[in-house]
Parts: sequence; C-alpha cells; structure tokens
Amino acid sequence: MFLNPMRQFKHAKYLAWIAVLSATSVFAQTANFGKISLAPGFEPGTAIATGSTGGYFSLPSIANRDRHNNFCLGYSGNQTPDHILTLERDFPKLRLQVDSRGTPTTLVVRGPSGTVRCGNTSLEDTDWKAGNYSVWVGAKNEGVQSDYTLSVRE
Repeated sequence: MFLNPMRQFKHAKYLAWIAVLSATSVFAQTANFGKISLAPGFEPGTAIATGSTGGYFSLPSIANRDRHNNFCLGYSGNQTPDHILTLERDFPKLRLQVDSRGTPTTLVVRGPSGTVRCGNTSLEDTDWKAGNYSVWVGAKNEGVQSDYTLSVRE
C-alpha cells in the first residue's frame, strides 16, 4: 500500500505539536524545590519550604511589573519556578516571607490567571484565588547565591 509522503509529514507535524504542548504543561507544573498546598486555617509552621537562589536568569523577564505596578527584580538559577504554591480555596490575604540569613532576596509570584505579584524579601497581598501559583525566590544581585527558607502565613 502506497502512503502519500505529504500526508505522513502532516500527521508527524501534528504529533510533534501534541508532544510540545504536553511537555509545556508538564514543565508548567514542575518546580526546583517542591510544592506547598494550603487550605484556609492552615497552621503557620506548616507552610515552610527551603531552597537555594541566585544565578543569572533575570526575573523581570517573567514580568517587568506586578498587578500593583511594582517592579519585579532579582536573579534566579533558571526560568523554572522554585516552588508551586497550590491554594485549595480562595484566601483573602497571604504573606510570603523569605529568610536568607541576610542576603537580599526578591519574590516573583505568577498566579493561575497570569496575575503577577512581586516583593523584596516579603510579599503581602489580598485576593488570592484558588489555584496553582509559580513562585520564584531571587537574589537581588546577579550571580549571588544563597540558601533560604520560604514561609507562608494567612
């Protein structure tokens, strides 16, 4: 049986696009240092994660400004988020705090609807909708590396 080479190419092209889209959705759900899942009323000491930050990937390339028109600053090791924060329900207010033992750090958080929030060492904001949030902890200065602890409070 003879198969038309153009038709085979067309099908291969579609399969390639499916593979790219599948890889993109998997990539979007991965994190360098893990995930944090929260529901309202969580204990403050339970929403803690650790990691290491610093590098040459410019966090303003993710978002230059946040939803409040604040500049997003800092440098990370790569474009993959450091953490995925999953909110099981809406939160009226959350505070993210980074303890990097004195090294100046920044935060960039991109929400499920593409909303971006930025801060230096800490970030407090209102109206957090349920869903997955990508969290980058950056060093304020390029190339500086530091270990950190990230905590989340209501």
